[in-house]
Amino acid sequence: MSQEELVHKSFFKFSDRSYPIMIYLCDGKNYIAKTEFGPDDMIINDGMELKSLLEMHKRLLPLAIISRQMRPKKD
Repeated sequence: MSQEELVHKSFFKFSDRSYPIMIYLCDGKNYIAKTEFGPDDMIINDGMELKSLLEMHKRLLPLAIISRQMRPKKD
């Protein structure tokens, strides 16, 4: 089981909402960025450098947010 340590927390503002970005150092080797949209809905990216991972995650978040807004609502 991998060990995750929270090393960064920020918020991404988009479309009048704020989305949390949490970056974890995993096993002291690489980083994982996570943004949770709901209990069973999360986007995850990984990388070797915190700064470049944060930039990539921020670039991908608008697409992830818009794709979720386009999904049909469940009854």
